[in-house]
Amino acid sequence: MAISRRLFVGAVAASSTSYALTAAHATPVPTVTHATPANAAHPAAAPVEPYYRIPVSASDTPEQLVAKAARVRPTERQIAWQRLERTAFLHFGVNTFTGLEWGTGDEDPDVFQPVGLDTDQWARALRDGGFTLAILTVKHHDGFVLYPSRYTRHSVVSSTWEDGRGDVLRSFADSMRRHGIKVGVYVSPADENQYLHGVYANGSARTTHTVPALTDGDDRAGKDLRTFELQATDYGAHMLNQLYEVLTEYGPVDEVWFDGAQGRIPPDKVERYDWDSWYELIRTLAPDASIAVSGPDVRWVGNEGGLAREDEWSVVPVKEKDYGRTDYALHYEAADQGSREALLEAQTLAQYVQWWPAECDVSIRPGWFYHADQQPKTVEQLTDIWFRSVGRNSVLLLNIPPDQRGSLPDADVTVLREFRERTARELPGDLARGARTWGDGSRTARAVDGDPDTAWTAPAPSRGTLTVDLGRERAVDRIRLAEDVRHGQQVESAVVEARTADGWERIAAVGTIGASRILVLPAPVTARQWRLRIDGSRNAARIAAFELHRSRV
Repeated sequence: MAISRRLFVGAVAASSTSYALTAAHATPVPTVTHATPANAAHPAAAPVEPYYRIPVSASDTPEQLVAKAARVRPTERQIAWQRLERTAFLHFGVNTFTGLEWGTGDEDPDVFQPVGLDTDQWARALRDGGFTLAILTVKHHDGFVLYPSRYTRHSVVSSTWEDGRGDVLRSFADSMRRHGIKVGVYVSPADENQYLHGVYANGSARTTHTVPALTDGDDRAGKDLRTFELQATDYGAHMLNQLYEVLTEYGPVDEVWFDGAQGRIPPDKVERYDWDSWYELIRTLAPDASIAVSGPDVRWVGNEGGLAREDEWSVVPVKEKDYGRTDYALHYEAADQGSREALLEAQTLAQYVQWWPAECDVSIRPGWFYHADQQPKTVEQLTDIWFRSVGRNSVLLLNIPPDQRGSLPDADVTVLREFRERTARELPGDLARGARTWGDGSRTARAVDGDPDTAWTAPAPSRGTLTVDLGRERAVDRIRLAEDVRHGQQVESAVVEARTADGWERIAAVGTIGASRILVLPAPVTARQWRLRIDGSRNAARIAAFELHRSRV
């Protein structure tokens, strides 16, 4: 799309939110504090304890900055999220029927008529495509809601579809769980319908609201509800009440996706989102859910092509804005987000170094919503995107928009199945699994045991080699490397070598590794012995995978 739909438009708040992690689940618990100037000195503990977010200061030396970055660790939910690898987006709503990408907020709800809604077909197609989690646009910028919310009429209740009793979210959640796929929800912070009704960006002050607020004839009246007292504007309270519905009535949710775009709302009409209250509600009601994009757990990679940077860091410099919203210290499109040079460049802007891994979103079709005149990407295009997202320390989020029937188009379903088959052929059986190993450091065999929770530990801080003997000469054209990121992201430079008739020959070189790094060789290389050489790391590198493959494509 011509205008980035992820770019957040909003004002800077006068306060910030810091988060402390609980030992059991690494769950942020908000405490509001006065904002810290980006260039102010922070008191530094000595030594710095491992944490998902560590303060930095303009007075830190380059060595101190790198040492702090080396101590950053992911939370349990971030580790679980990273291992999803291949996730799906489902853009579905009134735009499916109007042909728009961004709605208007005053659409006739009766245009929504998915008379053949088949969410089981969605789930089967995603399962067969190798997807692990699916995110539904429960509410896009137009404000139309795909479930019968008590807080708006701009929803399925005002459509004659299913006599106003339809519930796409219910059907979606049930189908996904039935087929073993985790459930995610997209709830747009921007809401054009509420703007037209004078609720969004109406200038109201933050006051204490009881959540949920019961409505006239509310079916929850008299029940023992869990309630919250939270600070919010008029619109912030509206969002809190809808989030409460979604997170308490539809089963476990594993990702909440907050877009950064404002839709068609005029840019000078600014709603200062109550991020701290929204996050607190989510953390309490859905403790396993990652909060993505405009959230503290997962960042947008910076483009809508599904492409990660060549060297993608999960430890990046950040600052806080707008009641605790995590923001990039460098521009979201910056080519480098986490190297030593990037840490120095961001030093006067950043407040923290934080574990904030990248999610790569892209649509299988040119648009995010369904358009009959558009065609899906080819298997070859999707495979290239997979190499450049999952294969670059990121998670792929592929959008597959349902059509006006309420089904995924047949052409898209075929491509999804063939995409999974193709990626399986790209990385067939690991030739190094269980092979004889030796090298520097300890427990070299753990790099080839197929267990992501065990690792070869190279000597600290920067160099080490691991050799694998395949027992006989084997042709290799795909290599997969992985760090045990539970101990942070450490590798800055590494080389893969093969022992040929001329001795050790350099086959490939990388900067970062992270959770997964896939290397595609231009031609197969035949050798019995292979070696991974760590040339630079911030601390002791822990290599969970050194895989060698011969593709079948």
